[in-house]
Amino acid sequence: MQLSDAFELPDALGWIEIFVLAAMFYYIFHLFKGTRGAAVLTGLIIVYGALFTVTTLSHLDTLNWLLSKLMLYVSIAFVVIFQPEIRRVLAKLGRQSMWRSNGISSQKNLVEPIVQAVQILSKRKIGALIAIEREIGTRALQDTGTKINSSVSSELLATIFFPHTPLHDGGVIISGERICAAGCLFPLSQKIELSKTLGTRHRAAIGITEETDAIVVVISEETGAISVAYNGRLRRGLEEERLRRVLSSMLRRERTGLTHFREKIETGEAHLSDTVLMQFTGDQDEG
Repeated sequence: MQLSDAFELPDALGWIEIFVLAAMFYYIFHLFKGTRGAAVLTGLIIVYGALFTVTTLSHLDTLNWLLSKLMLYVSIAFVVIFQPEIRRVLAKLGRQSMWRSNGISSQKNLVEPIVQAVQILSKRKIGALIAIEREIGTRALQDTGTKINSSVSSELLATIFFPHTPLHDGGVIISGERICAAGCLFPLSQKIELSKTLGTRHRAAIGITEETDAIVVVISEETGAISVAYNGRLRRGLEEERLRRVLSSMLRRERTGLTHFREKIETGEAHLSDTVLMQFTGDQDEG
C-alpha cells in the first residue's frame, strides 16, 4: 500500500486553509507568550488534546461526543480567562490605523519641556510618570485623576511630581499639546518575564502602552534613572540627549505605529534618530 493511497493530499484551497490556520495559531501563541495566560492556554491544549486522542483511539464514542459538545463552554471560559490578553490584542489591532487616512498633528513642541522637566526630577531623584497620548484615547484613565487642561511647561510638570503635593502620586496624561490630567491611575502590566527589580511605576508605564499607543516617560524614585515605554516595551537608562532623540523621533511623526516606521527604515527614509528608535522598540526589557 502506497503512502499516497493512505493519505489524501489537499488541493490548492486546502493548502491555503492550512497556511491560514497555521498563521493564526502562530500569532495567537506569539501574543500569549510571556503572559500569565500562556501556562493556562498550554495546559488546556494538552489536556483537551490528550483526552480527545485517547477517546478517539479507544473508540470511546460517548466520551468523545461529550468532549466535542464541551467545546462551546470551553470557548466561553477562554474569553473569561484570557480577557486581559484579548483586550491587549484588540488594542494592538486598533492602533495600526489601517482604516484611518488622517494622522494626528505632530507633538514635537513637547520634547523640550518634557526633557527639561525630566532632568530636573531625575537630578533630585523624584519619581514621575508622564504619558503622551497619541491616536488611542485615554479618557477613562484621565477620569481616574484630576483634570488640569493646561499648557505643557517644564515648571508645571516638575511641580506636579514634587513630593508631598496632592498630585505627585499617579501619572500625568498629555493630550495634543496640553496637560489633561494628573494623579491618574495606569493599569499595571501582567507580563511575567518582567524583572523583579521593576517597581509599580515602571509596570504602570508598560501597562498603559500595552493597551494604547501612548509614549510614557518614567523616572525611578530610587535611582533617578530615566526610561521610556512604548508598545509594551521599556528602554531604561536614557541620558538627556538620548531621551531627546527618542522623543523627537516619536513625536514629530503625524502617523504612529511601528508598521509605518519600519517602512521608512526599509526604504532608507529614516534619520539617525529614527534608527535609535528602531533599536529601542526592538529591544527586550533590560530588566
